Parts: sequence; structure tokens; C-alpha cells
Amino acid sequence: MGDKSQLVFLPLGGVGEIGMNLGLYGVGPEHDRQWLVVDFGVSFAGPELPGVDLVLPDIRFLEEERSRIAGIVITHAHEDHYGALAYLWRRLELPLYTTPFTAMLLEAKVAHDGGEAIPVNLVNQGERHQIGAFDVEFVAMTHSIPEPCALAIRAGGNLVVHSGDWKIDLTPGIGKSIDLERLGELGDEGVDAFICDSTNAMREGISPSEKDVRAELTEIIKAAPHRVAVTTFASNVARIRAVAEAARDAGREVVVIGRSMQRTIEISKELGYLDGLPAFLDEEAYGHLPRENVVALLTGSQGENRAAMARVASDSHRSVALSKGDTVIFSSRTIPGNEKAVIGIINQLVEDGIKVITDRDALVHVSGHPRRGELAQVYDLLRPKRAVPVHGEPMHLQAHKEFALGRGIEDVQLMRDGDMMRLTPGPLEIIDGAPVGIWVRDGRLMAPPEETGVQERRKLSYGGGVVISLAVSGKGELLGDIEVVLYGHPDENEAGVAFEEVVADAVYGAIISIPKARRRDVELVREAARRAGRFAVVEHWGKKPLCKVIVHRV
Repeated sequence: MGDKSQLVFLPLGGVGEIGMNLGLYGVGPEHDRQWLVVDFGVSFAGPELPGVDLVLPDIRFLEEERSRIAGIVITHAHEDHYGALAYLWRRLELPLYTTPFTAMLLEAKVAHDGGEAIPVNLVNQGERHQIGAFDVEFVAMTHSIPEPCALAIRAGGNLVVHSGDWKIDLTPGIGKSIDLERLGELGDEGVDAFICDSTNAMREGISPSEKDVRAELTEIIKAAPHRVAVTTFASNVARIRAVAEAARDAGREVVVIGRSMQRTIEISKELGYLDGLPAFLDEEAYGHLPRENVVALLTGSQGENRAAMARVASDSHRSVALSKGDTVIFSSRTIPGNEKAVIGIINQLVEDGIKVITDRDALVHVSGHPRRGELAQVYDLLRPKRAVPVHGEPMHLQAHKEFALGRGIEDVQLMRDGDMMRLTPGPLEIIDGAPVGIWVRDGRLMAPPEETGVQERRKLSYGGGVVISLAVSGKGELLGDIEVVLYGHPDENEAGVAFEEVVADAVYGAIISIPKARRRDVELVREAARRAGRFAVVEHWGKKPLCKVIVHRV
């Protein structure tokens, strides 16, 4: 019959990688297991997916199990934890539980994309809610966004703590501080398993506080002789407040540049997170302020080419420009994969005589994830029987495992996306699996990568493209000239012969070598022309192109 108290964890994203977090907790026997979904995130495409806007989790398993899913709980409103809701929730239409800040960001996001509003069950930090078979407590944590929660999940007589993203910050600038007292009480109750963030598990010490960043920003802005521009994550409301307070203390006005920043500020005002600050100005005010009286707050800290910072750096922004002697502060961490884009913007700024300050130069950013000193404090409070590292690449997960074992946790196991881990009863064990993969948001379309043409785009980026057009009569005679169009190829080969001519000659030779009677087979002619054209490019250039052939039957 199975064990009604069995509790399992199944990540479909976010384990063995950073981003696209989506996990499930299941309680009960295999044939009658009820599920709770935790987070529903996206990740961002790298050069291996040219043209793709977003990478989303494959939710086939959720669609198959939909009738047994009690709901979706979101720990916080970073894109890698909630961003897929706007695109995938309609496929499931399950009860959704989020804090007010997350709910309002989601509402604005869906409205911006022209979608239909998603109904939300509002929860607050510190509350407990019964969601199907799961008693879920939303424990206040601190992170680089308002209202982050750990989840104390009680099901089948078990207690599991899912950390979400967190750090220990007793002076977070806005909102509640991490509830260390409650974490200790959960430890006293008895934590069967701790599913914990691994992002900074390789770093010693304790992360500085947002209060420290505010002090540093104040000194930099006060000392700056001319304009100051600060770029940071739009979701980091504590940082936005820190910039505003620093500007106020330096006698400057804050001008907000970028739609996502403006949207976050409006939501934060409504929730009271920006109370007591001078009014923020819109970008039209920028040109009317003296250079020494302005602080520009911009989106684009990750080098996004359509964001405000990139357009300002390239001197293509309609309202905002910087001059020699101005200062730009990157109050953010560069996400792996974005280094080249960020460095490109910094180089543009430096060439224009603008002073650039990053977290390598001053304390203008702090991580939202726990270093080993913070992990130690929370492990000591929770005293879990078992631990499962999540939210990290393999090197982070392994470092976290070794750390947890060193703290005296006897049962620590690693897993990957698609593994189903039994948390209780008994020792941690992978007992099953589920299909995992990705979908991509490609313009207006959403589909698996192989259905979007992404793979062909990648091939085109390496070896270019060849299009060959020819005509064959019903008697198998080659009619007219062979037309060749090349994309992304050199004009000539080493001998100085035009590449179109090289390909056309190779295709002509291949077609003529086919007996005339067999040339009436269009597919045979097409494949012969494709092989000959592709081989000609490989032979004369050394790269393999994508090759398409059009055969006209006349």
C-alpha cells in the first residue's frame, strides 16, 4: 500500500544549475501522492541559444500530475524563482500563493505583456497556510528583494525547511530582518530535512549588510564632482532606497531611468517600502538639473543591450547623456555569462572619460546569498537530521555537502534536476525520476528548442548558410544556370575564385554525373546537390555550412 508519511523532493530546475528554479514536494505513497510546487522560475539564454529571450522549465510532469497538485508557492519575486508564471501558469491554472510584493510584480509583468491576470492567494511573512496536505509556514528571511521566505513544510508528520534564497542581514534597509528566533524554534521542533541554497557555499565569512552599502554609496556620491549614475537590479528595493537616501544626504535629486525600475518603484511606494524619501523624478527632468545635483538610477546592470545603461553608454538614449568627469556605479554582481556585455559597456564609458566604480573597487554591492559563516549559524539553529544542497552548479553543491558534513549532519546527499529524493522515512535516497528539459521563449512563440529553429541558427552562426536553386526538366535535363546564395561566407577562396562559383561548379559536376533518367528523381537530385555544395565549402573554407537546395521540376 505504500507509506502515507513518505515525503519526497523532486526538482525540475535549479539543482546542478543556477536559475530556472522549480521544485516539488510530494507526500504519500507513489500511487496516491499529493504534490506542492515551490517556485516557478526562468533562466536567460546564452550564446548557445541565439535569438532566444527566455529559457523555461519543461512542465510535462506537472501537466500529467495536475489533478494531484495542491498549489504553487513562490518564495520571492526574482525571475529565476517566479518568472515562468506569466508564460506557463495557464497550462496548469493551479492555486498560487505569494506575498504582496511578488503578487504586484507578477500583476505588472502580466499586464505589460498583455496577458490575462493570474489570481493569487496573498500570504505574509510569518503566516501558516494549509495547502492541501501541506501545512506551509512562510518564515521571514533576508535577500536582495522584499519579502523573501523560507518554507517550513509539515506533511505526513514530517517537518522540512526549504530555505529559498537568503542571507543573514540584521539591517536589511527595508522590510523584516531574518527571523532567527523562529528558525531556532523550528530546530527545537525537529527538522527532518533542510533543502538549502548553495550559491556562496564556497565563500568563507559573512556577507556585509545593505547598511554598509548605503554608507559607501553616500561617501562616493558626496565626493563625486559631477553627475552620478547608479545601475542595479530593478528588484533590489533596499538598494534603490539606499541610493535615494545617499542622494538626499548629498543634496541631489534622483532621476529614474528604465521602465522596470519605474514599475518596481511604484509598487514599492504602494507597499510603503519607500516612505519618507524625497520624490523620484522621471527622465524628462534629467536635462534640467545641474550636473552636480543629479543621481541617475538606471536599469541595465547586466549589460542588456536594450536597457537604459547600454543606451546611455552608447550615447543613444533620448533623454540622458553622460560627460567626461561623471561617475557611474555598477551596484550589482555580474551574472556569469554576462561578463562580456558588461565589460563592453564599461569600456565605452571609460573611453569617454567617465569614472566607473564596481564592487571590485568599493563596497557598492553585497550578495543576497549566504557565505559559510551564515550557513553555519542557520545549520546550528535548525539542527536538521538530513540536508540536500540545491540552488547551485555542481561545484557549489559539492562544497555545500562537504560543509554540512563538517557541521555534523550525518545524512547529506546530492541530486540533480529530475531526481526524486525520498526525504523521509529512512535515509536520503533517490528512488525515482521525472522528465526534465527546457522550453524557450522565442519572440512570440514558446516551444522546445528543436521546434523553434534555434539549432539551425546556431549552425548558421558557425558555418554560415548556402541556398542552391536549380531546375530539371521532366526528361532529366539540367535547365539554365545553377543559382547559389551564400550567407556569412568569405567572398573568395584562397585562389581568389568567388565562392558562389566554387559551389555552383561542384553542384553542376554532381548533377551531371547522375544518369539523365535518374535525374527525374527530385529527391535524389536535391540530396546530390546538397552534399556537393556543402562539401565544396568544407573543402575550400574548412567550415560546415547549413545547406538548403531548391529543385524546380519543369
